[in-house]
Formats: sequence, C-alpha cells, structure tokens
Amino acid sequence: MASEKQKMLAGELYVATGEELAADARRVAEWMDRYNASIASTQRDYSTLLREMLAEVGEGAYIRPPFHCDYGYNISLGAGVFLNFNCVILDVVKVTIGDRTQIGPGVQILTADHPREPAQRRAGLEFGRPVTIGADVWIGGGAIVLPGVTIGDGAIVGAGAVVTRDVAAGATVVGNPARERPA
Repeated sequence: MASEKQKMLAGELYVATGEELAADARRVAEWMDRYNASIASTQRDYSTLLREMLAEVGEGAYIRPPFHCDYGYNISLGAGVFLNFNCVILDVVKVTIGDRTQIGPGVQILTADHPREPAQRRAGLEFGRPVTIGADVWIGGGAIVLPGVTIGDGAIVGAGAVVTRDVAAGATVVGNPARERPA
C-alpha cells in the first residue's frame, strides 16, 4: 500500500497528514526560515542554500527572499532563472522552470488541487498536477499559475494574470482568466 507521500508524488488523491509529510514540512519550514533570514553576501551563497532543498538549481539561478514553498524537493530551476520577492510555489508535485525565465514579485505557482466532490474534500483528500514553465518566459508580478498548466518557451504572462490553461510558446497572455492578447 502506497504512503500518503507516494500518492502525493504520483498525483493521486492523498491526505496531507502523517509523519512522513509532517517531517518534510518541518524540514522545509526550517530551511525557509534560514533562507528568508539570510543576508547572503553573494548570489553564489543563495545558490548554495537553494541546492540544499530544491531538486535542481541551474547555474546562476536566484530567488530573492522571502520565498515560500510546500516541500522544495519538487522544484527544478534552470540556469539563470530569477524569482523576485515574495514568490510562492506549492510544490506537491513537480514544478519545472526553464532556463533564463524571469518571475516577478508575488507570483504564485500552484500544483496543489482539490477534488470537485464535496465529500472527498470533507475527507481531507487533495492531489497535485505538475506545472511546467519553459525557457525565456517572463511572468509579471502578482500572476497566479494554476495546477496542471504548461507555459511554452518565450511566453509572456502579464502582471496579475490568472493562468488557468496552457500558454503557447511565444504567446502573451493577460487578464483573469488569462487570455492571449491580440497581435
């Protein structure tokens, strides 16, 4: 029988309780306290801290504190990725961010989702859908990327946009829900 963590990582319905997930949550909370309180002298110092918790950290990737995430170990950053202040990544499953992508302040990237049936929600069930963001993407401040979304290479997401569906490579989307801006 799969553990709740194994079910979570597989994108299946799970209950976010139990010692294994609680231990992971405590570990990332302690790490976030250190990361967000740090005044690293160089970007390299931040990179060392990021590599302690994240799945992958490409050369020159940088997240300006404060930063918040669920577990950390499901986040992969490509080379030269930049996340500005106050970004939140709910990473119950994989979040992949491609090379040279720039993410504005206050952006939320959410993989955590919930069943549509009230009885399942009452039972505490949830699941995750991965988010993939391509290379050379620009996401404006305050945007929200919802579970299961893929954003193609070179796309632009306007500030404050709520991205509910996939964004094609090179497209510019704005609004709530985000829609492609006419050329």
